[in-house]
Amino acid sequence: MRQTIKYVHRGEIVELANVAPTTTVLNYLRYEQALTGTKEGCAEGDCGACTVVLGELANDKVRYQAVNACIQFLPTLDGKELITVEDLKLKDGKLHPVQQAMVDANGTQCGFCTPGFVMSLFAEMHSDRIADRAHIDNVLAGNLCRCTGYGTIIDAAMSVAQSGVRDSFHEQEAKSIALLEVLQKDSGLRLTWQGRSYFAPKTIDELTDILLDYPDATLLAGATDVGLWVTKQHRDLATIIYLGQIQDLKNIEKQDNGLKIGAGVTYSDAWAPLAELYPDFGELIRRIASTQIRNSGTIGGNIANGSPIGDTPPALISLDARLHLRSKDGPRELPLEEFFIEYGKQDLRQGEFVEAVYLPFPKAESQFATYKISKRFDQDISAVCAAFNLTLKAGKVEDIRICYGGMAGTPKRASKTEKAITGKSWTDSTISNALSRMEEDFQPLSDMRASQRYRMLTAQNLLRKFYIETTTPEIPTRIVGERGLANA
Repeated sequence: MRQTIKYVHRGEIVELANVAPTTTVLNYLRYEQALTGTKEGCAEGDCGACTVVLGELANDKVRYQAVNACIQFLPTLDGKELITVEDLKLKDGKLHPVQQAMVDANGTQCGFCTPGFVMSLFAEMHSDRIADRAHIDNVLAGNLCRCTGYGTIIDAAMSVAQSGVRDSFHEQEAKSIALLEVLQKDSGLRLTWQGRSYFAPKTIDELTDILLDYPDATLLAGATDVGLWVTKQHRDLATIIYLGQIQDLKNIEKQDNGLKIGAGVTYSDAWAPLAELYPDFGELIRRIASTQIRNSGTIGGNIANGSPIGDTPPALISLDARLHLRSKDGPRELPLEEFFIEYGKQDLRQGEFVEAVYLPFPKAESQFATYKISKRFDQDISAVCAAFNLTLKAGKVEDIRICYGGMAGTPKRASKTEKAITGKSWTDSTISNALSRMEEDFQPLSDMRASQRYRMLTAQNLLRKFYIETTTPEIPTRIVGERGLANA
């Protein structure tokens, strides 16, 4: 395997050797390259001041996406194009169209957050999406302005979206494609630095071989969780295996009766296919995090880290998803709910990794909803996440699957509550009788996000909310504003 990192920057291939595997892109830019336009605001992927843009080949084009440099490890740049705010200035010294729009709209005050906003808008300018106000709000949800200058920043964003302007990166796309194609032909990456190791295999077979030799390695996907282990907890990670170069883990495949989603599929790439099948699931993906985090974080990572407040497992479990695992010994499959054993413990054998999750297509007679309750509407961790999947026959409950996050040490079904409902008429009386059983299903904790009492009351009320939505849909139960339908 290769011993040096290679990425594209400013129209050239950059090659790096002898670097610490957990050096963040942010620290490399600021302290090694003196590119201080990229700022550190939170070091946890929350504020967006560190936003840079990465380019990758997709469908014979370069796809540009905004990411948080503060939690991206430097070796993950391998095979990609890096763009920072310094790169936007034109050769004649003029401002980039996004920068000029910010100036024209007076879209900056103290200026600290401005580079991050500019980079998010630059990435959006290079997408094919239609940018209305609701979409712009989504794009910028991961960029925080402490001077509260959002109005003028949004004006600048709308101006760029409506202008259809092109820039030098559009003009130089053919050159970028050629450079990225050269890097695409390289072998996988192996770095060693002061007793630490970093691997970036390109195939599943390579991954299983490396795991055989390093069964205790840290598996790295989007770094949206592992990155914080380094920036906030200051952990030393002896061996890292990066999964982001394995194309087979990034595939979404329609099968006869469902959708197979590779563990390396990002939230951004899963969003549209999930929303097509289950609109509420799509809305949940929108609220999971910011654009930068959705561009990095993966469905498989959200499952594999086993967090009791991960947002996708409750929805997936309620939909009877199955998990595909793999090791050198071959594949293994199990219901997703059986993967979570207890807090911090999953059914993952030595040398095994999450390969994919299989999601059944919706049944014509089923009704699904999922809700995310958090202190802040955008890009916040859930206090309670709930998902419901109901099948009725002649007014009676033939089947119901109820799963919650934040109510136990793992994502967990409300089995006693389900039993109290199944076979009964789908009525207010049935729901009222079942609510008391929920206290037998869960004994939630009190923490910084919510008290035990709040969590229980919220979980019970979400079941009642689901009942109202499935019986009297004309009654408004969702927050509706400029952003459209809200998942709350």
